[in-house]
Parts: sequence; structure tokens; C-alpha cells
Amino acid sequence: MKILVEALHSQGHQITVVRSSTSWYVSEFSPHYTSITITQEQSQNLESQDFMTSFLKRSIEIRRNKGSLWAFLDFYSNLFNMMGENQIVVAKMVVSIFENKTLTKELKETRYDLFLTDPAFPGGVLLAHYLQLPLVFNVRWLFNGEAHFAIAPSPLSYVPELFTDHSDKMDFFQRIHNIIRHGMLVYMYHYVSNPPYQDVCDHYFGPDVSVMSLIQGADLWLMRVDFAFEFPRPTMPNVVYIGGFQGKPSKPLPSDLEDFMQSSGEHGVIVMTLGTLLSDLGPEISEIVASSFANLPQKVVWRHIGKRPITLGNNTMLVEWLPQNDILGHPKTKVFVTHGGTNGIYEAIYHGVPVLGIPLIFDQYDNMVRLKSRGVAEIAEVTTLDVESLTSTLKNIIDPEKPYKQNMLKLSRLHHDKPMKPLDSAIFWMEFVMRHKGAAHLRTESYKLPWYTYHCLDVMAVFVGLGLLIIALVWVFCRCLIGCLIRTKKSVFKSKNE
Repeated sequence: MKILVEALHSQGHQITVVRSSTSWYVSEFSPHYTSITITQEQSQNLESQDFMTSFLKRSIEIRRNKGSLWAFLDFYSNLFNMMGENQIVVAKMVVSIFENKTLTKELKETRYDLFLTDPAFPGGVLLAHYLQLPLVFNVRWLFNGEAHFAIAPSPLSYVPELFTDHSDKMDFFQRIHNIIRHGMLVYMYHYVSNPPYQDVCDHYFGPDVSVMSLIQGADLWLMRVDFAFEFPRPTMPNVVYIGGFQGKPSKPLPSDLEDFMQSSGEHGVIVMTLGTLLSDLGPEISEIVASSFANLPQKVVWRHIGKRPITLGNNTMLVEWLPQNDILGHPKTKVFVTHGGTNGIYEAIYHGVPVLGIPLIFDQYDNMVRLKSRGVAEIAEVTTLDVESLTSTLKNIIDPEKPYKQNMLKLSRLHHDKPMKPLDSAIFWMEFVMRHKGAAHLRTESYKLPWYTYHCLDVMAVFVGLGLLIIALVWVFCRCLIGCLIRTKKSVFKSKNE
């Protein structure tokens, strides 16, 4: 979101950012926007390093029992608890905004042109409706799964649902699995994610309004997807694809990091980072990773939080932070070891760097399945990680005789070959919505239809009814005809006998 805000500011737009008092993602002060801070007593659990470490640990424990019914139920129980708590906190923050009459009056009187939000936690969706503003999403996920499922036809025969770890080529049993996973997310929507927001809708907007209908009524969806990465699927006219919009040319590295990169010689460098919240894998897994790196001739830059591994080799530099985009764009970088977060994946595609994924939570497994299906990545299962297999996988990816690098360069060329850069496209369409006070002509009205009308079940019921009526009439006609013939035959037979 920060990238979009800065790009809008560079075009001369004035931006107001609504943030919570507990947020450390969104700075209160910036040269690119003014902020309105909403006092929040309880922070979202996604903002807590301790909570996410605990959540990751529990997720790995569940993953170790993958394949059992109990692991399946534990996985969703763990997810539902986290999501449910987070949605309640966001809903409370929205109520605090609505109850602040001074603030809401100020927001209405300012007469904004556009409301930009990420609907994964749809507090912004409710506020946009309250202010009656054109609504634009920076989106990939909703509070009930992948965003396309809310607005576009999504046949489960070839569109994999979140958490399935399937590609778009599914056999019969994988399609069964896909439908079951879809059912769990439908349950999550109705009984975990939606209830806190529905209470807000009922109180402030009336019982006929739901947050899902407000989401489906958005003017524009800036979808963080590129079909060089994502599997092909049906879409809608008001969806604009900006996958990889954060990609940019690399800048020079700090001198100490540049010296380390150059010291790698012909072997090059492996870069490893697991994102902001998931950097500490614990001592057991960290020692396996360190030992594997020590077995390689390449140098390694590892963003590592936690205790220094005992088995760390001389070829490995531990850092608390690294300029991810710049180091991925360095010519010495050979492999990117990542958890499979969207930002890192698209930066790797942008710079043509093959990937070794160690997916941990959320969409990371599904992201890595997409990369592996393109032949540009391998996946290391965190619960069965060992030194030998990890070392072997890294050597394979680096091996110039293997196709990983060439496949990634091809994918990178596809990603770059566009008439307009994704960020420029995002800016154009946001300004389009501002100029025209919305984009209703691009939005389907299907979301206003009852489910039975959307699927034409009422039409099919009429056809079935007419078919049954015709069959009944034919049956009655035939019965009457046969009866008449029988009576005629009896009458003839009787007259002959007389």
C-alpha cells in the first residue's frame, strides 16, 4: 500500500491515511500523506511478533501430522481462532470511528474523491460505504479466501482453492479435496469472519446490507496477480492486474554487503529471508539450514533473527535486515531462499532469480506450488527438513545444466513484456475512478441476485416442472388413448358375438 500511496502523491494527489494507534506497519508521520490515528486498546494479532512466532510454531506442529483428520481439523481451528480474534478487533475499530461524530463529520466534509483499501480485513470497506465514496481495492485476499471467488466465476474443477497446494491440473481426488477446502472457507466466512462485521452493518446500515455485498459492489479491483505466475482463470471487467507492481531496478548495495557479494567469485551468492514476522524458525531448523549452507561453495546472506546457529559456516553472513529488491537484482545472486511471500516472489520474478521455497503459513504453500509448476522453484517441507536434502536441492537449482535459471528468465521476460507497467496501470485506473466518480459500467450486477437466480436454479426448476408436466400430459393422453382403444376393441368384439 505504501508504494501506491507514494505513487499517488508523486502525481500531485493529497492523501489521508486512516491508521490504528497500535500499528507499526503504517507510520503516523510521512511526507507523502497526512494520517488520522484511531485509538485502539487491543492490537491486531498480526501486528504481534510474539503471537506470530507462537502461531508459526503451532502451524509447524500441525503440519507434521499432515494427512490425518485431526491435523486437518487442528489446522482450521488454529486459523479460525487467529482470524476470528483479528476480525473482532478490526470491527471494534470501525465502531469507534462511527461513534466519533466529530471525526465522521470531518471526513464527510472533506469530500474525498476515492477510498483505497485492502479488503482482507474490511474495516475500510465499511468506512467507504459510510462516507459514500467510490471504492478501489488493493487486493489479493478477502476475509474468506482468494478474492476472485467473490466476484468472478471460479470453477472448482480447475481453479484451486486456498490451502489445497494443488495446481490447475487436478485429478478426481484432488477435485474432491478442492471442494472440501472450499467448504471450509465458506464455513469460515459465515461463522468466523463475517459475524463481527454483520453486527456493524445491522446497527449502522440495516439488516439488508452485508459486508460481502459492499465488497462485491466495489468500483475497481487492483488485483496483485500476474498470470505469468498465477494459473489462468475467469475474471471480470473491473479487475485490473497489477501483480509485481512493487518491482523496480536494483540500486547499489551498501559497501560492506557489496564487498561480501564480490568475494563470492564465480560461485555467486544465495540469499535467504523469511519476511518480517517469520524470521525465527527456532534453533533446530536453523541449525539444519546453517549446516546445509556450510556445505556449499557459494556465499550466503541470511536475514536471521534469533540465536546464532552453532553450525554456521564461514561462508554465511547473518544480517538483521537486508535490501531485498537490491540484493535480488545483483548479478552475483544465484538463488533466493524464501518462505513464499508475495512480495519476495514477484521481486524474484522481476530479477529472474530461481527460488527455493520453505513455505510456512497462509498462502505461502500455494504460491510455491505455482512457482514449481512453472519450473522455476523447488519446495522444501519445513517439517521434514534435513541437511542432505536441503544441500542437494540447492545444488540442483544452482546447477547451470538444470533448467531453473532459464525458466525463471523466461518467466521474467513474460512478466516485463506489458504495454504498461503494473504501477502505472494502477495509477491510471485509480485516477480513472476519480475522474468519473466511480466505474459502475465495469461492475457486474450479479452480486445483487439471489443465489438461486445467479445459478439459474429457478429457470431450471421451471424447465423441470414443464418437462414433468409434459410427461404427465403425454402419460394421461396415452392412458386415455389406450383406454379408448381397449373399450373400442371390447365393443367391436361384443357386437360380433351378438
